[in-house]
Amino acid sequence: MSKQSKAKRDKRKKLQPKRPINRLNAQQPVQNHAVLTNEEGQVVAAIGLQGTEWLLAIGGQTMGNADNPVPMLAMLKHLSNVQEKEGRKVNLEYSTQLQQLIDDLAADEGKTADEYLAQLVSEFEGVEGEDGDEGDADTTAEDAQVVEPAEAADAADATPAASDDKPQA
Repeated sequence: MSKQSKAKRDKRKKLQPKRPINRLNAQQPVQNHAVLTNEEGQVVAAIGLQGTEWLLAIGGQTMGNADNPVPMLAMLKHLSNVQEKEGRKVNLEYSTQLQQLIDDLAADEGKTADEYLAQLVSEFEGVEGEDGDEGDADTTAEDAQVVEPAEAADAADATPAASDDKPQA
């Protein structure tokens, strides 16, 4: 290898045209299909399509992905309803492609798109109601009863095991 080989190689690289770097995991752009905006026009949450995967973004961060965007749309609709109950004005807009998907799913169940979406939204409202009312009090009392015997059993198991280990050593 000659002393000038590095210099020749560098000169050759400079003369070559610049080429774009193609990464193996190059991400495709995200196409927004549903956007929830507040009264100032800021995006609160969005549903986008990246390749074949639907993404849910809330507060500027991707929160999840799925093959079917309809449950995510129901969640945004529920979020919109909650915000409006609290006195904030929000606007939920979604694409014709997403509307067509909802229409197709609703037709399969023999409902209108509005009825189908309202049914999915009501499922979110039912979950919220269970957690906030009496579900926490019942669960807490049951968990306290279950945890105490388990801790006592663990403590009892640990004591003989420790005494068994000492004589053997």
